[in-house]
Amino acid sequence: MTIALTESTQLSNGVKMPWFGLGVWKVKDDGEAENTVKSAIDAGYRSIDTAAVYGNEVGVGAGIRSSGVRREDIFVTTKIWNANQGYESTFAAFEESLSKLEMDYVDLLLIHWPVKDKYKDTWRALEQIYKDGKARAIGVSNFQIHHLQDLMASSTIVPMVNQVEYHPLLTQQELHNFSKENHIQLMAWSPLMQGNLDQSVLAEIGAKYGKSPAQVVLRWDLQNEVVTIPKTINPERLKENGAIFDFELTAEEVARISSLNRNERFGPDPDNFDF
Repeated sequence: MTIALTESTQLSNGVKMPWFGLGVWKVKDDGEAENTVKSAIDAGYRSIDTAAVYGNEVGVGAGIRSSGVRREDIFVTTKIWNANQGYESTFAAFEESLSKLEMDYVDLLLIHWPVKDKYKDTWRALEQIYKDGKARAIGVSNFQIHHLQDLMASSTIVPMVNQVEYHPLLTQQELHNFSKENHIQLMAWSPLMQGNLDQSVLAEIGAKYGKSPAQVVLRWDLQNEVVTIPKTINPERLKENGAIFDFELTAEEVARISSLNRNERFGPDPDNFDF
């Protein structure tokens, strides 16, 4: 198996999305975001995941431009924040994101959280943005099955992606199955459990392959057909996170890691959040 950071999955509309990318939550927009994005692209990454609320879209755009890699060769994701949800307000928020990124389009636009009584209007705006060619794919983030069912009942386009908290302690198997049945690509945020990797199973499997617990988890993501975007600002860690294409877990090892599940969240619960 060759190292292939650029290996892609195909979304339901035919657009290719890298299986692996960089998340930039909490990366500061004071040069840190620009340098981190450029370092990631230099290391072979071709997918960058940002959001309006992260406050670093300016730096992300600058990092992509300074990398020297063509814009069309980088997969860029951003998100509509909760306070900006609604039909007209979504268009304004998206134009602001494009302006900060200094881009004419994004590759993937997501609704950040399922804000009650607003996400349907927000989705209608995303459908129009998609039809206008300003987003190559559209999707949601932090949607549970019931949110997806509610959205799909009145929409003309099924979300192409659902980005959720996903890791060995929160495998969300029912949501994963529902996503597959409806051709929605699952995408993991906080794949490394915000550093809570002290699990003997991960250390044991890692020792077998000469890999860290983090690398074992990221490989587990990919073998479960989940797109993953670990965040780091450390250039060496960027390379380490990406060095997961030269080994393969056995089916038994994948099952052992999955059995760690205890439905534990490190982030907010989509059914019980208020922001």
